[in-house]
Amino acid sequence: MRPGRRLVLSLLAMAALPHGLQPAAAGERDDWQHYGGGPGGAHYSSLANINRDNVAALELAWNYRTGDTERYPEHRSFAALNVTPILLPAAAGQSLVLCSAMNRVIALDPATGAERWTYDPQILVGPVGNKFLCRGVAYSETPATAADAACRHRVYTGTKDLRLIALDALTGKPCADFGADGVVDVRPDIYDDTPDLKEGDVQFSAPPLVIADLVVIGFADNTKFWRADSPHGEVRAYDARTGALRWAFDPIPRRAEDPTALGWTREALAQTGGANVWTMMSADPERGLLFLPTATAAPNNFGGHRPGDNRYANSVVALNAADGSVAWHFQIVHHDVWDLDLPAQPILVDLRRDGRRVPVVIQLTKPGLIFVLHRETGEPVFPVEERPVPTDGVPGEVLAPTQPFPTRPAPLGTTKYTAEDAWGFTSFDRAACRRKLASFGRTGLYEPPSFEGTLQVASANNWGGAAFDPQRSLLVLPVSQAPIYTRLKRTADVTPEELNQPRMGPIGPPTPMAGTPYSFQFGPVLSPLFAPCTAPPWGELVAIDLSGDTQTQWRFTLGTLAKLMPVPLPLPLGTPLAGGPTTTAGGLVFIGASADEKFRAFDIDTGEKLWEVTTPASAMATPMTYQVDGRQFVVVAAGGHIVAGFRNVSDYLVAYALPE
Repeated sequence: MRPGRRLVLSLLAMAALPHGLQPAAAGERDDWQHYGGGPGGAHYSSLANINRDNVAALELAWNYRTGDTERYPEHRSFAALNVTPILLPAAAGQSLVLCSAMNRVIALDPATGAERWTYDPQILVGPVGNKFLCRGVAYSETPATAADAACRHRVYTGTKDLRLIALDALTGKPCADFGADGVVDVRPDIYDDTPDLKEGDVQFSAPPLVIADLVVIGFADNTKFWRADSPHGEVRAYDARTGALRWAFDPIPRRAEDPTALGWTREALAQTGGANVWTMMSADPERGLLFLPTATAAPNNFGGHRPGDNRYANSVVALNAADGSVAWHFQIVHHDVWDLDLPAQPILVDLRRDGRRVPVVIQLTKPGLIFVLHRETGEPVFPVEERPVPTDGVPGEVLAPTQPFPTRPAPLGTTKYTAEDAWGFTSFDRAACRRKLASFGRTGLYEPPSFEGTLQVASANNWGGAAFDPQRSLLVLPVSQAPIYTRLKRTADVTPEELNQPRMGPIGPPTPMAGTPYSFQFGPVLSPLFAPCTAPPWGELVAIDLSGDTQTQWRFTLGTLAKLMPVPLPLPLGTPLAGGPTTTAGGLVFIGASADEKFRAFDIDTGEKLWEVTTPASAMATPMTYQVDGRQFVVVAAGGHIVAGFRNVSDYLVAYALPE
């Protein structure tokens, strides 16, 4: 492999890519029955048997392999084991339940890792689409049934081929009263809206979410790069017992007379797709609210056919779970043409301000802006300003004149690169990067895509999200930064030779955006030695104090280049990150996420690294923790991914504990 090639692949995948806050009551738990720990996604555990005084003694307790790399060797490079398991309660068998990249559902003994049952939905493998993945499952109990009845306790999973499945939590067998023998096929609903879809164009990419007697699911739309008439981005809620559709919410209303169509033109309502929810949702069961982080309306990078702010796209939308009606919404990006989907699960916590507790939702964004909103009204808790932004886009574009900027917390990284930011391993590298950075006609957050090329910052935050420590009011999250460019071209000017060049998903030669006059191109800005053209660190772990005057508490460069270079030099420059952190009452932060095949623990007060272990592959998932028979375990999926440069992709789940 050419020098630095692995680093190139990493960056390509990433580009495609007591005072203060307290967790919501439903989120502060130590049993980890939800993807994010609790339904509010705080990634926090009240367990403290493992703490900063003894974490250095952690050792491997057990490991388990899903078997996907052996069953599907031809797809291993695109199989992403990003899963976070959940722990079922004792009444449901107290199994540790996860799903594999190829959608097998697996129940393990949480103390030993021994397999208890498996369920294989035998997915229609088909084209890769985005990738093969399953990030988690959901659990619910149906109290109306007898205590010993089959499927009183249920596990729900969504498959790549768009099936929602309910399984008996004790046996892994499908629940016969749910849908058709345990399966609700969602594919017809999605494909009827857009009949010319191909396999792999649409898939489930986030766990279902259970609230009250409903199981709710959104989907990933892989077509938004190249078509304006993508599928309707509906979020659907099904009866958790029967599988009957209870309601569906389309972020883009379809009737001009609908009150929610404010700001949309009749033509745009008829032809615009997207605004789907591909990442994790959150729930506030006490208030009966469901929180959706919505994506960009289609296509991602030209909005001339969808003028206006595109209400409900790129928004936090709070729905009344009972009927799917909108309680409130707050738009993070107006009229998005930068692919700034809301990437991470909304975090539900309580903020103590002026002597009272205020329920809030914290929303992370790709550019590294953090919004803190009142959970009941959507009003900003920390001030948000509408600031003027450039509006001189390509012909036919109609950009928003302002964008919302939170006044605090401060952005997590830079929002603009210039030629003065050029960096390289050598003076030759640096000079080449300076020329490249200077060649782009535009640079900075909310600079419109252009014919001459626009220089932007790669995703600062993504689906891994953040963890929150309630005792210290600290928000802890991974941050990746590197320069990318975007460029539009008139499709009529794209040559056949350009179209036939190899591509990696949307990265490569210009990609026509069907329904528009333009094609879109983007990619990383790299030196001749295939390093980012701006200075490291390229990956960090950051802690932000939200107790009052929001400020950065500490930063730690996360990841070395040992696995990304042809010579394994452990340069501590940070790597692209995939996955999130978990915090515990033991004063610890656990995180994998980096491409160097390490799993680490940090002191949450200081950011000091207290423990590090080599994993079988990069642990690009969010860890979880639980306690069984008085022994605390920390578990993370270590499957690697294409961001590790195809070098080591595997299918391990690893568990660590203190010596017995």
